Amino acid sequence: MLKGDRDGVINSGSARPLSRRMFLAVAGAAVVAPSCLFAEENVPADLDHILLGVADLDSGIAWVEQRTGVRAVFGGVHPGRGTRNALLSLGPRRYLEIIAPDPKQQLERLEAPAQPLAAMREPRLFNWAVHTSDIAGGARRAVAAGFAIDGPADGSRTRPDGKVLRWKTCRLKDDRGGLLPFFIEWSPESVHPSADAPSGCRLQRFYVQSPQPQEFAKQCHSLGLEVPVEKAAKPLLRAVVGSPKGPMEL
Repeated sequence: MLKGDRDGVINSGSARPLSRRMFLAVAGAAVVAPSCLFAEENVPADLDHILLGVADLDSGIAWVEQRTGVRAVFGGVHPGRGTRNALLSLGPRRYLEIIAPDPKQQLERLEAPAQPLAAMREPRLFNWAVHTSDIAGGARRAVAAGFAIDGPADGSRTRPDGKVLRWKTCRLKDDRGGLLPFFIEWSPESVHPSADAPSGCRLQRFYVQSPQPQEFAKQCHSLGLEVPVEKAAKPLLRAVVGSPKGPMEL
């Protein structure tokens, strides 16, 4: 079922043990904390990929390479959606998708997100995806939680080497401006993009900022998601990517 992509320390040796009062305080906090707000390593366990929107793909690739020292590889185009992408592995089953308008497709005749991407003045995280092995069940859960959905729908992309990647996606019609993810089930025959995209980077932290964090947390919980949420004046997706050049904040 859908839930949000993957340390506690026990006293040993000369380490100072916790007092009973401190232990009870920590244990109590763990019991009452909403599961949606916390995830191991500050990254949702089932996070599949994060989408960095740019107006021009080549400029986006160069922007990321300058900050990480790793150059994303061209992934392919999305026919009918007006976009093309480049990929960078962020660890097992996680990757960064740099996505931009495809200049060979006519944007005025195409669906989102091509047109909003063309208007971006600087690279920005605008969406994220959660992987699942039961997208139909996830769709039913979303509907039961009161969300209108698009899908599940088949998707595919031809890689530069000619291999075709296939998947199914389910999207929320109201994803709160991209704060809530879409869900993806990869075909068993398809190689996950993180497996052969350029490596060297790791997703160290991913979280959401919202003016109403408690309400957003409830929405996450209803979808089976676990994602850290922070209170902020503006709704934003935030990520920290570890790289050979140090952390890159998105």
